[in-house]
Amino acid sequence: MRRTVAAWVCAALLLLAPPGLQARSGADASWTATVSYVVDGDSIWVKTADGNRRVRLRLEGIDAPEICQRFGPEARQAMQALALDQRVRVTVRARDRYGRAIAEVVRTRDGVDVAARMVSDGWAWSEGFRGRPGKYASEQAAARRLRRGLFADTAPQLPSDFRRRHGPCKAR
Repeated sequence: MRRTVAAWVCAALLLLAPPGLQARSGADASWTATVSYVVDGDSIWVKTADGNRRVRLRLEGIDAPEICQRFGPEARQAMQALALDQRVRVTVRARDRYGRAIAEVVRTRDGVDVAARMVSDGWAWSEGFRGRPGKYASEQAAARRLRRGLFADTAPQLPSDFRRRHGPCKAR
């Protein structure tokens, strides 16, 4: 009996999930949306194509300064200029510990990978893992070489180091 109830609850939750967030066997979930709000340089809200749901996303493969950190407001402004009110294709890869969908976000009008552009413009780091370079390592190397954005600073502080030292940003 419990298994039957659990199965019905899971099925109901999948049906209520926004398009693209439903589980797919063997494939990442992709759907179109419009960027409706920019939280900071690596987190946005999108409105689904049907306009019925808003979904919080964190861009896959990058880490941008915290909003209260040096270069945080500039990174947010760069994301706003790049993505706010733009139609995008969202490909959800996973969820983070805060419940945000981790996603690749590509502008539909020109195919620009929003995360790659944030790194190449110098407003985010390519997120590596265990000493391996991240997905956007070449974009980051070019931004450093050209001293773009936060890489104009000789030693910009990684967001993880900032959070360890100062804690999370306080809500305003």
